[in-house]
Amino acid sequence: MQKTIINTTHAPSPIGPYSQAVQAGNLLFISGQVALNPATGTIEATDVAGETDQIMKNLKAVLTEASYDFSHVVKTTIFLSDMSHFNTMNEVYGKYFTGNFPARETVAVKGLPRNVNVEISMIAAK
Repeated sequence: MQKTIINTTHAPSPIGPYSQAVQAGNLLFISGQVALNPATGTIEATDVAGETDQIMKNLKAVLTEASYDFSHVVKTTIFLSDMSHFNTMNEVYGKYFTGNFPARETVAVKGLPRNVNVEISMIAAK
């Protein structure tokens, strides 16, 4: 199976030795995104809603680069710094899908890169 690396300047550059996404066959595996603004490389969001919105914009940019969209997403993994952020994150996250919600899990973790509150990764399929 051929593997294609997906990169776009419309999403943050990786902050480690990984790709923004890898396409294998009809599957697209998108690395976890945090709320980095791709234009500035900084975190400008001041709350969980802002972080989640920036993350979803970053994920959309990667999906678009690979000719996918949110309707192709079959699985997401969400990491939160605290489960008290769940409802706020969930409200923003849900606005990016139109009734065809992917499978997912949401877990609280001890820490996230750049001390953010939210990180989201995705798997999409055509």
